[in-house]
Amino acid sequence: MRPSRPFPRGALVDIGGRRLHAVRAGPERGGPPLVLLEAGAFGFSADWAAVQAGLAGRGFASIAYDRAGLGLSDPGPAPRDGIAIGADVEALLECLAPTGPLILCGHSMAGLHVHRLALRRRERVVGLVLVDAATPQSMNSKLFSAAVTQFAGLSRLAAWSAGTGLLKPFANTPLGDRIGLDGEVGDHKRWAFADGVHNSAAADEAAQWPAIARQALAAGELDRDWPVAVILAGPPDVRSGLKTLMMAPATASRSGWIEHVASANHASMLASPHADVIVQNVERVCAAAMETEA
Repeated sequence: MRPSRPFPRGALVDIGGRRLHAVRAGPERGGPPLVLLEAGAFGFSADWAAVQAGLAGRGFASIAYDRAGLGLSDPGPAPRDGIAIGADVEALLECLAPTGPLILCGHSMAGLHVHRLALRRRERVVGLVLVDAATPQSMNSKLFSAAVTQFAGLSRLAAWSAGTGLLKPFANTPLGDRIGLDGEVGDHKRWAFADGVHNSAAADEAAQWPAIARQALAAGELDRDWPVAVILAGPPDVRSGLKTLMMAPATASRSGWIEHVASANHASMLASPHADVIVQNVERVCAAAMETEA
């Protein structure tokens, strides 16, 4: 049996016979566009706790959620590709926020999901924030594609290790929470690190990344009128081919920009104090979107 959740947080939302765990923060009505937060590999709603707190402090409502099988969400049908994940998040939005403008914010491999969702809901999307995020074109890089294949294999090993209990002794070490979350959300992250169901679902997603990238590419190109912020961890003098691919959505936008956070790494970007950089870029995307509408 799956261990009980470590603390009550958020809500379980029925999307039609299955429940997704979602955390909504900020004002209930009015204000600027809603920010939808999509976590990266092995990530879930807890990853965004510091960002959500910062957004709420600036008057933004936001939703972070656990994809099917991750965190506290019920498992979903296979395969866990972009179509399945996209259908889930669209159903969640219909339940929690069926109308109104959206800013999509994705971390790491969630860049693939953000790309596809933006094009499927282009009538609502007003801008994007990509945090050290992969793009569908990243799969064209042989180095990145090889890394994805290797990561998928390691993900299966992690799922097996969690299922047998081998990860539990490491949950309270830095391995259990590479982001560096505070308080109860840190406890939640460490709980998921050692949870077999969570790890198995994450591994299922990783196996589908090539398909997810193809599905995102098939959706088309991002609208050049959308403001796009690309935030990259590490110093600006690190200019690999992969970094160039990650910057492409901002360089293609008529209102795009790139910010490097030299003191952050891929995971710590989501924790205090770096989380405020993400909040500032959400504000900037919102302002640019309003200027475009004017």
